[in-house]
Amino acid sequence: MKEEQYTILSTSTLIEQCQREIQAYRRAEPSHGVYSLELLYRAIVQSDQEAQRGIEQCLGEMMRRWFYEHPYREAASHRQNEETYIPLAFKRFWHLTMQQQMTFQTLASALVYLYASLNGVILEILRTYSQPQEVWLLGPSEAHNETWQMLETMLSSSREQRLAYLLYHCGLKPKEIVHLYPQEWGDVQEVYRLRCIILERLAALDGLK
Repeated sequence: MKEEQYTILSTSTLIEQCQREIQAYRRAEPSHGVYSLELLYRAIVQSDQEAQRGIEQCLGEMMRRWFYEHPYREAASHRQNEETYIPLAFKRFWHLTMQQQMTFQTLASALVYLYASLNGVILEILRTYSQPQEVWLLGPSEAHNETWQMLETMLSSSREQRLAYLLYHCGLKPKEIVHLYPQEWGDVQEVYRLRCIILERLAALDGLK
C-alpha cells in the first residue's frame, strides 16, 4: 500500500530524493527506494510527464553505464549513434509499463525492466542490419550484468530462466522462440503462459538490495 507521506511530496522533491536513492543503490547501500517508487507510480499510472523526465534524469547515467558494459556495445555503436539508444530504451520502457499499468514493489524490479528495455532496443537495431543468428550467440553463462542476475534469482526453474533469457536478454518474441528453438519450445501458448508468470514475479519482486 502506498504511504500517504510520500504521495503529498512535490515531484521536484521526489526527483531529488530519487537521485540519492540511486546513488545509494549503486554503492550497494541499504535503500528501500520509496521515493523512486512513488516517482515511478506517478510517471506510469498517472502519466505525469514531469515524473517521467525525473526518472530519466535519475537513471540516465546508469543506463549509459549499462550501454557501455553491454556485450554488443561496439557493434551497436557502429549502427547508430550511442546517444540514440538511451531515449529509445526509455520510450520502450514507458510504453511497456504504461500499457500494463505496472506498479513496482522494489527499485530492483524496476531496474530489471529498464535493463531489459535497453537490451531489447540494442538487439532490435542489430537485427535490422544482421541475420538473427549473428546477434543471438551470447549464452546465459556469459550474461554477467548485475541486473540480469537479479532477474534470474527470482525464477524457480531453469526453464523459466531460459525463457526469460530468450525474451529479455535476446529480445525474442514468443513466436520467434518457437520457430528458432522448436525442440525446446514446441507450443507458443506455453511460452505466453510462462511469460505471464515471469511478469507477475517481476512485478512482485521484493527484498533485493
